[in-house]
Amino acid sequence: MKNKISILEIKKYLKKNGFKVFKERKKNNLEKESIYILSKILLSSLIIISAFIIIPMVVEFTENSTLTTRDFENNSKNNFNKTLSNKDLKLDDALNDTYLFDDVLKFDEQPTDAVRLSASTIEELFKSTNYNLDDVRKNKLVKPISLTLLPEEIKQIENVKKRKNLFIQIVLPLVIKENNNIRLNRKKLFSILNKSKNTISEKNWLDSKFKQYGVVNKDLSTLKIRLDEIPVSMAIAQAAKETGWGTSRFAQEGNALFGQWTWSGEGIKPAGADNDSTHKVMRFRILQASVKAYQRNLNTHSSYKNFRGARAELRDDGKKLDSIVLSEYLDKYAETGKEYVKILQLIIKQNSLQDFDDAKLLPDSINLESLI
Repeated sequence: MKNKISILEIKKYLKKNGFKVFKERKKNNLEKESIYILSKILLSSLIIISAFIIIPMVVEFTENSTLTTRDFENNSKNNFNKTLSNKDLKLDDALNDTYLFDDVLKFDEQPTDAVRLSASTIEELFKSTNYNLDDVRKNKLVKPISLTLLPEEIKQIENVKKRKNLFIQIVLPLVIKENNNIRLNRKKLFSILNKSKNTISEKNWLDSKFKQYGVVNKDLSTLKIRLDEIPVSMAIAQAAKETGWGTSRFAQEGNALFGQWTWSGEGIKPAGADNDSTHKVMRFRILQASVKAYQRNLNTHSSYKNFRGARAELRDDGKKLDSIVLSEYLDKYAETGKEYVKILQLIIKQNSLQDFDDAKLLPDSINLESLI
């Protein structure tokens, strides 16, 4: 009888002679293993693809959050208060004039239907709209009539009071309009300063104001000092002095209400200027641009730093912007110095111009009531 050979002995024999023995897998096991491996591959691929999509989104969100808070979180309010309390710190010193008048020039270059109306037509317009200075002094409301050019006939009006009143009526709405713009911007600035965090749009708005007001190093304290109104009575007095109540060549030819100088080559050369003189008087297409440039000049030029400082003190003390007080700091506006200041104050007092300091421009007066 033959000996039976076991499976174990066969395996030993095969291994001894260099053969490898594998256990046959069932078909079902192979299929299950294949499905498992395929699932792992698909899951890994999905994770990798998701990572490529999600990671950039997370990075962008993180960067935006950083931009939103990095410059202004706990700076716009806390550091601002700390800066103001530092009496040794010099504010409103440096000036970057690169973009100072860009927005003014863009405004002046906008298409406009500038029409020079006659003095009689303007008087009739004011009469038909019930716009007169006696009513403004009483009710403190100004009709929103913005003229683009001065009438040529204003210099032919022999009655001095009539000529002055017409000039004031033309300039008054223009000055109040610019003060309203500044007031709205100032309100927005304080809204930003009162927050611990600011949005990207608020940051961009601040950047634009830093440029417009020539603020260096994003100094919020300096911006607060420069971004402020000009007393209406003082602006009208200066316009009256610089243009001879609207009769000067600069006012008639270039809508230059405030006699600002320029060295850019564009402007009106003064008749009595020396041949080697390079300065000219700035020329504008419309009167409103002249008012914009005037306010930007007083709010940024180093010559009027003391004016801005005195204005800031009045603000801090909760007082009105007194044109008689503030005009004391305009001695550098003209070569006559203190004599120029005396003339301005005389114009303000003789013509009761301070009656217009708290006047409001219709129809926005109700909307702006809370800002005053």
